[in-house]
Amino acid sequence: QVQVAESGGGLVQAGGSLRLSCAASGRTFIIYAMGWFRQAPGKEREFVGAITWTRSTTSYAESVKGRFTISRDNGQNTMYLQMNSLKPEDTAVYFCAATTRGTIWLSRDYEYYGQGTQVTVSS
Repeated sequence: QVQVAESGGGLVQAGGSLRLSCAASGRTFIIYAMGWFRQAPGKEREFVGAITWTRSTTSYAESVKGRFTISRDNGQNTMYLQMNSLKPEDTAVYFCAATTRGTIWLSRDYEYYGQGTQVTVSS
């Protein structure tokens, strides 16, 4: 089993920055990739980005490309989401997730999720 837990959400003005963290624990050696998803009220959960655990290869949704950056600290089994140039439409609950499978784009491919952290961007 793998456990993941997010932290770092909050309220920020449009154009500002915020960094989220996600700590993984348990059998982290089975992780293929970790990802970030977000869900706004009344909307489906959407892919934000992901990083593979071995090669640290990153992938991003078009809506955040160039503004968000995912990185990881190998020694601490921690993943980060640096969010810059935030927009009101980035407001959502952000979830950290881990997958042991070879795909990263769909929420159903991730077996382990955190509780989520609220990010609110005011205009």
